[in-house]
Amino acid sequence: MAKDQSAEGGLRSIPALLERNVKEFGGRPAYREKEFGIWQSWTWAEAADEINALAMGLLALGIERGDHVAIIGRNRPAHYWSMVAAQKCGAIPVPLYQDANAIEMEYVLEHSGARFIICGDQEQVDKVIEAQVRVQSAEHVLYVDKRGMRKYDHSRMNWYHDVQDEGRAGHARLEGELATRTAELDYDSTCVMLYTSGTTGKPKGVVLSNRNVIESARNSAEFDTLGAGEDVLAYLPMAWVGDYIFSVGQAYWTGFCVNCPESEDTMMTDLREIGPTYFFAPPRVFETLLTTVMIRMEDAGRLKKRLFDHFMAHARRVGPAILDGKPVSGGDKLKYRLGDLLVYGPLKNTLGFSRVRVGYTAGEAIGPEIFDFYRSLGINLKQLYGQTEATVFITVQPDGEVRPDTVGVPAPGVELRIDDTGEVFYRSPGTFVEYYKNPDSTASTKDPEGWVATGDAGFIEEDTGHLRIIDRAKDVGKMADGSMFAPKYVENKLKFYPNILEAVVHGAGRDMCTAFLNIDLNAVGNWAERNNISYASYQELAGHPQVMDMIQSHVEETNESVAQDPMLSGCQIHRFLVLHKELDADDGEMTRTRKVKRNVITDKFGDLIDALYTGKSEQYTETEVTYEDGRKGKIKATLEIRDARTFPTAHTQGVAAQ
Repeated sequence: MAKDQSAEGGLRSIPALLERNVKEFGGRPAYREKEFGIWQSWTWAEAADEINALAMGLLALGIERGDHVAIIGRNRPAHYWSMVAAQKCGAIPVPLYQDANAIEMEYVLEHSGARFIICGDQEQVDKVIEAQVRVQSAEHVLYVDKRGMRKYDHSRMNWYHDVQDEGRAGHARLEGELATRTAELDYDSTCVMLYTSGTTGKPKGVVLSNRNVIESARNSAEFDTLGAGEDVLAYLPMAWVGDYIFSVGQAYWTGFCVNCPESEDTMMTDLREIGPTYFFAPPRVFETLLTTVMIRMEDAGRLKKRLFDHFMAHARRVGPAILDGKPVSGGDKLKYRLGDLLVYGPLKNTLGFSRVRVGYTAGEAIGPEIFDFYRSLGINLKQLYGQTEATVFITVQPDGEVRPDTVGVPAPGVELRIDDTGEVFYRSPGTFVEYYKNPDSTASTKDPEGWVATGDAGFIEEDTGHLRIIDRAKDVGKMADGSMFAPKYVENKLKFYPNILEAVVHGAGRDMCTAFLNIDLNAVGNWAERNNISYASYQELAGHPQVMDMIQSHVEETNESVAQDPMLSGCQIHRFLVLHKELDADDGEMTRTRKVKRNVITDKFGDLIDALYTGKSEQYTETEVTYEDGRKGKIKATLEIRDARTFPTAHTQGVAAQ
C-alpha cells in the first residue's frame, strides 16, 4: 500500500517532487551556498526556475531521451540542479568523483557513453579534455565557474549560465517539449546512475530508478520523522549514493534545505554556521573530528584538561543512557547537566553539532569507542548499513535501540536473510535495477527473486533481530590454527587512536596477525611539536623511535581489548610496521571513498609482508608514488619492524582460573 501512495499521488519522479515542493514550500529555502564568505539562498520556486532554464538550454543543445549527463565538481546547487534538469529532459545524470584523475574519469565517461559533461571549474574541464582524446562520446562540455576559461576552444563548450540564458530566451518553443518529456517519467524511469567505488576491480554503473530513490527516501524520512524544517550540509562526494539520497532523494521528498559549503578547507566553519539538524558522515569524518578535539585538549591548560577528562568520564558512563531515556540516578543527571554546561555543550557548538537531531554514520564500520564518544555528548548518532545497490538503506537503528556492536534492524520495506556461508542478503524497494552494460555481474549479484548478495559476512541476533556485520565476506577467513580472522574488527579498534590514521591487518591462513599502520600527520605532528621533536617529512616522523614507541603502546592496548573477544581473540597483532607513506587513492591503494584495496596493498607491499612474517627487524623498500601534478616518482626507506605484546584470550583466562 505504502509503495503505491507516492505513485498514485503523481509523485513518480524527482521532477514531480520538485513541482510539488514549489506549490507547498515555494517560499522556503531549498538551497544555500557559501561563496566569497557569504551565504546565498534559493527558495524552491527560485531553484525550479534555475532547473527549468538549464533543462530548456540542454534541449536547445540537442539532448535526447536516454542520454547520459556526467556531472563533475564539488557540492554546489548548480550541480544538483543539473541532475534534476537532466531528468526533466528524459536523460540520466551520472555524478563523478571530483578528485578522480583523468584516467578514472575516462573510464566512467567511456563506459556510460556520456554525451554531455557538466564541470564545476577549469580543473575539471582540463581532466575532461585529457580524457576526450580517447573518449569519443562526449559532444558538449558545460562549465559553471568561468575563471580561466576565456581562451579555451568553445566550439563544443559552453558556460553553464549561457546555456540557461539560451533556455530562457527560447522558452516559447522549448517549454512544450520539456513538459512532454517530464510527463513521460514514471516510477520505473532511471533516476540516476552511480558508480561503485571499485575495491576489487573496475567500478560498476549502478542503475537506480525513481522507485528506488523515492521509496527509499520516503521510508527513511518517515523512520526518522524528517520534515521541511531540517537543514543538511552537502559536503560528501556527489558520486556517492549517500550524498544522493540525502541531498536529492530525501531533500525533494521532505522539502528540507541543502547547504553547500564554500570549500573543503572551510567545511568546519560552514558546519558551525549552518548548525545542521540532520547530519551524515562516514567514520573517517568522525575520527578526524575526534582527533582534532584530542589535539586541542592536549594543548589546553592543566585545569581545562582535568575538567574535560573528569566530565567526559562521567559522560561515557551515563550519557548514552540519558540519550536513550533509560533510568539514571538524579545525582548522575545533575552532574551530566553541569557537564553539559561546562564541557559537552561548548564542545558540540565548536563541532557544529548543537542542533543535530539525527546523525548517521555509514560507509564502513566505526570504532565502538568513537561511536560511544559522540553519543555520550548527547548527539543522537546512529549507524546505518547500506550500499549503492540498495539505494543506501539495508538496516537502521531505531531510537532507544542504538548499539555500537550492531547495525540495527531491517530498514522499512527491507527483508534480510543469511545464507549458509554467513553472507548477508537483502531485498527491498531500493534494490537496484541493474549494472549498466554488465548482465553477468547483475545476475551474480541479484537473483530472479530480487535477493541481493551484499558481500558482507554477518548474523542476526535471535533475541533482538539486530544485524551484526563481522567483515567483508571475502576478507573473513581462518588463521592457521582455525580461529576466525576478521581484519576490519581490529583495524577499527586501532583507528580509534588519534595518532593512527589507517591500518591494514594481515593474517589469513597464517599463524599470527601483523599490521601496516599509517600515522595521522596532524595528530602526531602536533605531539612532536609539543615534545620538541623536529622532522622534515612524513617519512622521517613515521620512523622516529619515540613515534614507534607511541604506536607500539596503541597496538598493545588494542591487543588487550581484542583478547577479551572469545570469537576474534586470535586476531591480536604480533608484529607491525609504520608505512613510509600515506595510503593514497591517487596511488591506487584506496578507493575515492577511502576504502583500502587489500589486493593492491598485498601486491604492492609484498616485500614488507614477507619481512613481517620472516622475523626481520627492518626492511628496505622502494615504492612508486604519484605527485599532485600527475608525475610519478619513487620513495625509498628502511622500515623498522617491531614485535608487540599479546595477551591471554578470554577463553585461556577462564581455563587458567579453573
